[in-house]
Amino acid sequence: MLTNKPLLTLLLLLVGARAFAQQQLPMPRNIEAAYQKGTRSLTGLPGQNYWQNTADYTIKIDFDPRTRRIAGTVDIDYTNNSPDTLKQIVFKLYPNLYQKGAPRASGISPKDVSDGVQIEKLSVNQEAQDVQKLRIEATNLTLRVKPIAPKQKAKFSIAYQYILNEGSHMRTGQVDPQGAAFVAYFFPRIAVYDDVEGWNRTPYLGPQEFYNDFCRFNTEISVPKDFVVWATGDLTNAAEVLQKKFAKRLADAEKKDALVAIIDSTDLKKGNITAQNARNTWKFTAQNVVDFAFATSAHYLWNSTSLVVDPRTKRRTRVDVAFNPKHHDFVEVIDFARKTVQHMSYTFPKWPFPYPHITVFDGLDQMEYPMMVNDNPVDTREDAITLTDHEIFHTMFPFYMGTNETKYGWMDEGWATMGEWIISPLIEPKMVDDYGVQPYSMLAGTEVDLPIATLSTQQSGTAFFLNSYPKPAFGYLYVKDLLGDELFTKALHHYIQTWNGKHPLPWDFFNAMNAGAGKNLNWFWQRWFFDNGMPDLAIAHVQQQNGNYQVTVEAVGSKPVPVDLVVTYADNSTTTHHKTIAVWETGAKTTQVDFKALKPVKKLEIKHSHVSDADRSNNVYEVK
Repeated sequence: MLTNKPLLTLLLLLVGARAFAQQQLPMPRNIEAAYQKGTRSLTGLPGQNYWQNTADYTIKIDFDPRTRRIAGTVDIDYTNNSPDTLKQIVFKLYPNLYQKGAPRASGISPKDVSDGVQIEKLSVNQEAQDVQKLRIEATNLTLRVKPIAPKQKAKFSIAYQYILNEGSHMRTGQVDPQGAAFVAYFFPRIAVYDDVEGWNRTPYLGPQEFYNDFCRFNTEISVPKDFVVWATGDLTNAAEVLQKKFAKRLADAEKKDALVAIIDSTDLKKGNITAQNARNTWKFTAQNVVDFAFATSAHYLWNSTSLVVDPRTKRRTRVDVAFNPKHHDFVEVIDFARKTVQHMSYTFPKWPFPYPHITVFDGLDQMEYPMMVNDNPVDTREDAITLTDHEIFHTMFPFYMGTNETKYGWMDEGWATMGEWIISPLIEPKMVDDYGVQPYSMLAGTEVDLPIATLSTQQSGTAFFLNSYPKPAFGYLYVKDLLGDELFTKALHHYIQTWNGKHPLPWDFFNAMNAGAGKNLNWFWQRWFFDNGMPDLAIAHVQQQNGNYQVTVEAVGSKPVPVDLVVTYADNSTTTHHKTIAVWETGAKTTQVDFKALKPVKKLEIKHSHVSDADRSNNVYEVK
């Protein structure tokens, strides 16, 4: 049914009048169209016409660590929940990043240039297709099909193979010459078809990350004897692929708070860890996840533990760390990982860890996947803590929330950065995790400093880093400070509960947070996420009489940041006077900090470890 556009716009404005009495956020017309169609709502809820497509994947592959050849089949039962009749299907072939002639944002090792994914067979509803005529353009495969009507299903079967990259480990690839590998993006998958842009045809060039539908996976991975496999999802045949005592250790770990060494150094020396078949097939199932990845090695240690993540249901999450014995920095990672899951469940975001397990694998990158992390060795304990908690925090954003990382990197990296800032000092109280703070201070307001709302696909290098990591993290942190922990948690939980398992847009996030907090925060969202400008505070004027100080703090820049005035006394003791971003809501350019000094003051300074300031030369006032 066609809807009258002006009338719908009026109705939306009337429905949202209370929540949107203040300024509204800029909205591109392609995004506005989704709200007009009713797939999105200004209330922050999915619209009455919201939909998303899904699929069941049955994947069977053989992986040869010696040759790095991956070969297998993928059967896809695809459901078209959209209101559109689909006359073509777009597949993603992510390994074609390494295909000869494929566009890439950065170079790769010459020895990794390959023929890409070789499609050997492809059928649609059991009707064979001519694979010689497939329309493959690097990482996209567009296939014309007999029309798939709304609410109808289609079945696709693909046989394929490719060679896993060896020398250019970009999120996936061989880890060491002994055959350890982290294998991701290893199967043809159907691209997202959504209510905003239809098919996601954005090519994978390397830097930008991913956007996939929530699907179900049944995966069988065949590897040679002695190779252990860790993967997204639940291992359903541990007793078939592991020797009895190792399968028992794994089962015990799922019930114990204590550390369980499933494979220790003595076990590695003795061998005989897996079933002694020439090849073993490891079977995994995963429900309602956006991706599936696995890792394998025949010479890794395996530590495990578990904890209750939901006190109401007593549900537990198992935490695994698989690592090379030579990398001693990984010994403590099991503790860091467990504490990260614990703090995510009980401290921030204070939401029960949503998956049954998480595995940190000793690889060659710093990348997250549902229930899996590919982390490289690092030089310091502090680096191991921050890397571990950052990557595990991604479990919530983007995986539980299903955001479009390709377009809006800040919707997940910003949260992971904030999570890292909060959780790292809880793991190690001596730490001050200020990742990204100084780079933003140095570059704020320069020509590389673009608005956060700039699409990730339109950025690279420094601009991409600033807008994906520290800048959005600051924005979230300042709203937390403004609302207070209790109300912020309520608002964030409203967003999570409303949009988990779906595909929220930035405007859905802003609207959901406004609704959850019961406050219109558009004045801040606008200035921090959409506008140009920079954070810059200055001590503009100081008056004092008989120990009564009146300090005028000026907002030289247009980005609203909290005010922390640190008073240093003659005896070097300090006190801090704090004001939230609320002081800048009305557009005021100054705010006043008043305090009574009970002893001589030596210095006044605007300073906080998580507040960037473009010009700190005007932040200090020496009392004479």
